[in-house]
Amino acid sequence: MRAALLAAAESLAAANGVQSLTIQAVAAAAGVTKGGLLHHFPGKDALIRALQDLSFSAFEAEIDRLMAADPQPCGRFTRAYIRACLAPAPAPAPGASAALITALWAEPDLRRDWLGWMTRQEARHAATDGGTALKLLRFAADGVWMAMNDGQDVQTLLPALLSATETA
Repeated sequence: MRAALLAAAESLAAANGVQSLTIQAVAAAAGVTKGGLLHHFPGKDALIRALQDLSFSAFEAEIDRLMAADPQPCGRFTRAYIRACLAPAPAPAPGASAALITALWAEPDLRRDWLGWMTRQEARHAATDGGTALKLLRFAADGVWMAMNDGQDVQTLLPALLSATETA
């Protein structure tokens, strides 16, 4: 039931934004009563935070998967970050849709949570991915991701960004 509620919330937030999300709309979309939803999430904020946690978890799992396949330590986190942001995927994992990420980033408190997550990741990978050059490449990947989700063809930029991690 929790997964169904999160899926419904993700769909609604992606389509209409996080601010327009209501407990009643999510409950209806998931086919449960408002009380049924409140049994799992005590309010809208808890539901949104759970949605955000799902998003962070999906992204972090993809980065970890990509890092495990990369034999070169230097720049490994940055390459995985770039690939997770930009490589075409057949279907995003729950919590990983571009529309949801965009909706979450639109909210200042949730964006601060993202920045906190990223700061923790940068500290965790400082030995292999510290320094300005790799950080700039991660920022570039964020900008390219936004352009990609606005419909621009950016796939030719992926190899260039990945190559730049080798010399950073």
